[in-house]
Amino acid sequence: MTALFALATSLLWGLADFGGGLLTRRMPALTVVVASQAIAVVVLGAVVIATGGWTEAGPQLWYAVAAGAVGPVAMLAFYKALALGPMGVVSPLGSLGVAVPVGIGLILGERPGLLQFAGIAVAVAGIVLAGGPQLRGAPVQRQAILLTLLAAFGFGAVMALISEASTTITGLFLALFVQRVTNVTVGGAALLVSVKRGARALPEDGGMRIVWASIPALAFVGLADVAANGTYSIAAQLGPVTVAAVLANLYPVVTVLAALLLLKERLRAVQATGAGLALVGTVLLATG
Repeated sequence: MTALFALATSLLWGLADFGGGLLTRRMPALTVVVASQAIAVVVLGAVVIATGGWTEAGPQLWYAVAAGAVGPVAMLAFYKALALGPMGVVSPLGSLGVAVPVGIGLILGERPGLLQFAGIAVAVAGIVLAGGPQLRGAPVQRQAILLTLLAAFGFGAVMALISEASTTITGLFLALFVQRVTNVTVGGAALLVSVKRGARALPEDGGMRIVWASIPALAFVGLADVAANGTYSIAAQLGPVTVAAVLANLYPVVTVLAALLLLKERLRAVQATGAGLALVGTVLLATG
């Protein structure tokens, strides 16, 4: 069950990233983040009321608040790093955040078997290669590397924090709601600051009309991201975090395959190799 929920996480995150990437071609990235998470807040609020999740409130929700505060910072750092480029280096490095929950699992005493250790190594290598790392070409700015590592740490921290925010399903709904409210608060503040500095909050062509037309896509991105956090939390509670975290971080492979199938993008040899290694690592982890 750990493998099943973790793989569901990678599928959801991969599709959310794919959808978010498409949306940022039409409107500012920060607007996509805030709008998609705002929709998730409304839906999760209704779910919490319907399930009585408010009764699960407790000190553990501070983990959800922390996850909600770290998430937008990590995302903004990642977008900034992508802008500095080259993307072929930045994108694979961003997936190294898996080291955070894996490291925490090892510190807490988890000891995967030899086959699972091999699976972790193979899967992580596949994740990095699936992003299509740029092995030669223009030099990488130090700022881009630092921002990418900051983003990776943030992504990994969110995974670790949200898995500690609840122990029940109704409590998980409440934790995800609190996380998203914090996301919107932090992201909204950042959007306001950027607008005051002269940046645009709406698309140059079409303005608010484009945003309204994109509501279904924004809802998909926000809700897929929420669902991914939920399935990862369940996976981390059911089994070893070291296994759940690696399998959940296969989402770059999903994003690459979605671009291949839906946008007809050409898969580079290094990406095909990475996807194959990720699959082998998944099998080793699931059977180890």
